[in-house]
Amino acid sequence: MTFRLLFSTLLLSFASFSAFSFELPASMLSHQHQLSLSPAKTSLEHQEPGQLRGRILAQYQQWKGTHYVWGGTSHRGVDCSALMQHLFSEAADLSLPRTTGEQINRGVQVAEYRLKAGDLIFFQTGPHRRHVGVYIGDHQFIHASTSQGVTVSTLANNYWHSHFITARRVTGSNA
Repeated sequence: MTFRLLFSTLLLSFASFSAFSFELPASMLSHQHQLSLSPAKTSLEHQEPGQLRGRILAQYQQWKGTHYVWGGTSHRGVDCSALMQHLFSEAADLSLPRTTGEQINRGVQVAEYRLKAGDLIFFQTGPHRRHVGVYIGDHQFIHASTSQGVTVSTLANNYWHSHFITARRVTGSNA
């Protein structure tokens, strides 16, 4: 059995619950108190994955529940690519381009089974529509959902798993 098939089988068995998205468990937020003690932000290749994840989760708390608005760039309404711009700017001091079409060309491609916190993940959600989120570990990602606003969802969900197209690891030199 290939690794991809094994991984897909595990994801599908994990996806037996019907939750489309959910609240972050308290254990995932435990790093927030350490954020003020962390070193200055540097490019992603020089950051510890846990530090970056903690900063992304802290930013998520500020954006959580913000309504999805196509073309929106503020707390009054934000779309998926603008949310990634804000999260990466604040959490990693990296500048991302404005659109999903431009963001998908940044960094280096990462296999789904090698995802790390901070990787951008992309989905094909329509014939000419793409969606982007940021992976935070444990098959979970932050994104701006059209139905729930800024939220956390799981790659184990059949919808997200079947619409996954690629992941990119952005670095300071490529962003």
